[in-house]
Amino acid sequence: MMPMYFEDFAVGQEFTTPARTVTEADVVSFAAWTGDYNPLHTDAEFARTTRFGERLAHGLLGTSLCLGLMARTGIFEGSAVALLGIDGWRFRAPILIGTTVHCLVTVLGCRPTSRGDTGVVQRRFTLLDQDGTTLQEGRMDVLVAIRSPRSP
Repeated sequence: MMPMYFEDFAVGQEFTTPARTVTEADVVSFAAWTGDYNPLHTDAEFARTTRFGERLAHGLLGTSLCLGLMARTGIFEGSAVALLGIDGWRFRAPILIGTTVHCLVTVLGCRPTSRGDTGVVQRRFTLLDQDGTTLQEGRMDVLVAIRSPRSP
């Protein structure tokens, strides 16, 4: 898909990303990159004694996957200028190793900036598993280029 620009977005638009299965390698790699070796993520014996009964992915791994899955759609590739923030993010259910996830992304609002060459697209991300259970959700607003900015 070609990138979409600010003027291509409308409130209520929804996009569904491709799916991806979370692997043990993902969890191990995320632990190494972040330094978060919490035994809930890295120690199978410890994790068996928890309420989950097995290791689970780091919460922020799920949040990061949302952005990666969105990138696979191509919608913001080349038109996104900056991620503006992550707001009201909630972790609703654990992401276990072997869970297949995808995102539903909903446009909540659009407003041009005063510069005239970009606009803010307010987006709600919902990370879902293969059964449709919501795992994580929240807002990630993005600054997006305007295809034909007005002249100064």
